[in-house]
Amino acid sequence: MNVQTRPEETGADAAAIVRALGERARTAAVALRTATTEAKNTALREAARLIRAERASIIAANARDMEGARAGGLNAALLDRLLLNEARVEGMAAGLDDIVTLPDPVGQVIEAWERPSGLRISRVRVPIGVIGVIYESRPNVTADAGALCLKSGNVVILRGGSESFHSSRAIALCLRRGLAAAGLPEDCIQLVPTTDRAAVGELLRATDFLNLIVPRGGRTLIERVMAESRVPVLKHFEGLCHVYVDGAARLDMARDVVANAKMRRVGVCGAAETLLIDRRALPTHALPVIDRLIELGCEVRGDAAIRALDARVLPATDEDWRTEYLAPVISVAAVDGVDGAIRHIATWGSGHTDAIVTDDEAAAARFLNEVDSAIVMHNASTQFADGGEFGLGAEIGISTDRLHARGPVGLVELTTYKNIVRGQGTLRP
Repeated sequence: MNVQTRPEETGADAAAIVRALGERARTAAVALRTATTEAKNTALREAARLIRAERASIIAANARDMEGARAGGLNAALLDRLLLNEARVEGMAAGLDDIVTLPDPVGQVIEAWERPSGLRISRVRVPIGVIGVIYESRPNVTADAGALCLKSGNVVILRGGSESFHSSRAIALCLRRGLAAAGLPEDCIQLVPTTDRAAVGELLRATDFLNLIVPRGGRTLIERVMAESRVPVLKHFEGLCHVYVDGAARLDMARDVVANAKMRRVGVCGAAETLLIDRRALPTHALPVIDRLIELGCEVRGDAAIRALDARVLPATDEDWRTEYLAPVISVAAVDGVDGAIRHIATWGSGHTDAIVTDDEAAAARFLNEVDSAIVMHNASTQFADGGEFGLGAEIGISTDRLHARGPVGLVELTTYKNIVRGQGTLRP
């Protein structure tokens, strides 16, 4: 299959590889655009079955990637993102099962109306077309992005990071075999068969084939895509997430929410990176919350007010307020109530996910209304910033854009619409 082809086996350069992928994608898109929901679901069910059946080979491919990543000095957070085990492979398969149960957005009527002229107009959801997904480290994105694009009627060209090449190839093969079993073109899901970085540049220029680029990775990748892409971009930017502990927060809730938001998994984009504490709550809440973080192995960096409370807290600089650590490190600042929290987030935040912990409904309402992020939360861990937890089955990323889609990008967000106009020989006077 094409997904197994390596550049050294074909002798092709990056431009030729991407051109061939694009031509096959454009052909496959014609068939997928009109595929039935049942055919798409059959492909997904079979892919989920194959992922489970091939879990040993997927984990073996991942072990090869992990070995190379360790030798290359990949940090602990990225190694955690790269790792596949029995539970994570089952999670990928279960994610496909979940997508099967979700409504197919293609063909849904968004709205309909009639004009005085007698014209009947409706807006109907349709696939975007051919989507390029560029991502780093996380091989589960291969399954999530492939499945979401398939169910939403989009052909996808996947370009995973070089560190996850073997894992992604094994997963993509299962997806393609699922398509074949359902009678759909295998080329509806393609993996760029090279680790050559030049392929990324070719994708960004592939306006003849691609309708959308979705980058999912660190700042360096996102900034390159934004600077170079000639294809429209739906970006997943930094997860510089905040938790604000208000003066009216219950101590036990604040301690638990902050600990979970930071330490459940430090390498995910929904992990909290900055803790804000209302000055009113410093005498009662700061030390217990910080104690829990340190007990869990988190390094704490704070401003002068926080450091005055605990000698274990290291000094924070302006660089800390803008850093997505993806590591067991958190920066902590004292703020003047909900106004101070909103100002701090507006100054330093990335527009991803921010949470308030409080029993004061008025303070919560102000925070939820005035913090301008894709996801705002009340009394909940920021680690719920996830398409699966939102009931979307999975996500292709968390969009920090304001146009088209914002927050978890699931099936509906991977569609656009067309206007269908019906008349009866209607003429414009």
